[in-house]
Amino acid sequence: MNQPDKQRGLVLVYTGDGKGKTTAALGLAVRACGRGKRVLVIQFIKSPERTYGEKIMFDKIGIEMHQKGIGFTWLKTPEEHREALKEAWAFTKEKVMSGAYDVVILDELNNALSISTFPIDNVLPLREVLELIENRPYGMHMVITGRNAYSEVMDKADLVTEMKPLKHYYDEGIPAVKGIEF
Repeated sequence: MNQPDKQRGLVLVYTGDGKGKTTAALGLAVRACGRGKRVLVIQFIKSPERTYGEKIMFDKIGIEMHQKGIGFTWLKTPEEHREALKEAWAFTKEKVMSGAYDVVILDELNNALSISTFPIDNVLPLREVLELIENRPYGMHMVITGRNAYSEVMDKADLVTEMKPLKHYYDEGIPAVKGIEF
């Protein structure tokens, strides 16, 4: 009788238009750290020029986190974003394949992959993302967040959760709240 391979490492995808994708992944990071797992978080859109509550806390508790983006796509030029994505992807491949981590969270990777306002396939190729998921070190759990997850990414996943908005205070004119969104 075939037994499931419980040690192989799982791929989790948090996607959808609702809030909570990053929050769910960061909660998982805290849980994994509490269990002695080596955790890496790479954020593809968020910029190190801004201060995020999770980064402040993760530095205190020993979760390695890197903001590799330069912010929202409408704030910088396409070439600036392409260069940031190229650097982020090279950094990600190196870190993942190092074998130094038990859990890797690729925050907002789905958002980055789905950019359609300028070409990104030659700096962040979907084919390479799928290969990295498939060829990551044995036992490594990988969490991929962000809207607009490609079906090919979801097909590689062991779990896909879609966040669906039902109600949001932003619709009442309340902007991002410190300690809640950042």
